[in-house]
Amino acid sequence: MSEQTPYEQLGGEATVRALVDRFYDLMELEEHAVGIRALHPSTLDGSRQKLFEFLSGWLGGPSLYIEKYGHPRMRARHLPFAIGEAERDAWLACMRQAIDEVIGAHSLADPLYKTFADFADHMRNR
Repeated sequence: MSEQTPYEQLGGEATVRALVDRFYDLMELEEHAVGIRALHPSTLDGSRQKLFEFLSGWLGGPSLYIEKYGHPRMRARHLPFAIGEAERDAWLACMRQAIDEVIGAHSLADPLYKTFADFADHMRNR
């Protein structure tokens, strides 16, 4: 019996989609996220899809993002955007809440958030 990937442990496509959707819903709703929301296009449909595709592969599911766009090169893709501590913190606040609401007390919730925190800090360029 093979060990399940985090993607499978979390519930696969439905959970990853729900996490991404809740994250972007919060970005649009929360006052503290106005700055990071402004860094995105007027409609978040493309951003939602790209994050879903990226997280699917990153969590051990289908490599949708890589198949479509190639290597993620996330830091390079985010360099055109001014990302400082305030943007990092707002992004993380939305992601923390989305994780809490969608994933809840799952054993992967805290390790996932920690990885996102490290990743978000790495995206800072200001």
